[in-house]
Amino acid sequence: MMAHDRRRGDATRAVLWDMDGVLVDSAEYHYAAWREALAREGYDIGYDEFRATFGQRNDTILRLIFGEDLPDAEVERIAGLKEALYRQFVRERGIAPLPGVLRWLNRLHTAGWRQAVASAAPRANVDAILRAVGIERYFDAITSGEDVTRGKPDPQVYLISAQRLGVPPQRCVVVEDAPAGLEGARRAGMRCVGVTSTHDHLDADVVVASLDELRDDSFERLLAPGTVEAS
Repeated sequence: MMAHDRRRGDATRAVLWDMDGVLVDSAEYHYAAWREALAREGYDIGYDEFRATFGQRNDTILRLIFGEDLPDAEVERIAGLKEALYRQFVRERGIAPLPGVLRWLNRLHTAGWRQAVASAAPRANVDAILRAVGIERYFDAITSGEDVTRGKPDPQVYLISAQRLGVPPQRCVVVEDAPAGLEGARRAGMRCVGVTSTHDHLDADVVVASLDELRDDSFERLLAPGTVEAS
């Protein structure tokens, strides 16, 4: 279950976490799930093709493969199988947090920061990852794909997360691994940390290869009045 500690309800700062590429790296599970789901449809997807579409909506991917006239029911069926396989792999094989994740989740929680997952992934996928890693208790809110009508770089997922936490956007820091996510953070009026786990070049207030590289006061400095961080 998510943490709902009312004693921390007066917190005035928050960290909004993307999931894939930030909390965990589950790309291999997504690839395995797509391979199996599409193989049942007689289609063999290669890794380069998978990487080129990784992060796009399932309906977009499936219509690129099978054509724009693929019926909605077929999109739902194939995509549903893919996501079910993904969650099965996570449950059966387990998954580890990326370096620095546990340290920072605990450090921020102890310091009274509010924390939320802000992800385009289906809610069932988010829940599966948080359970597998054992980090549900750190999050005061979860915003997933079902909660938004517009994907990143639209800021909707971040603005909803901030609202659910009761923290104004200018007091939120977003942690992201993708250019679209970082652009959405800027559109939301939020500071951002970029992690180069999936993209080599990111435009963020602070850019690191791993969360382990962050200074102990990195998040505080991002919200300090008049502070401009250099990556």
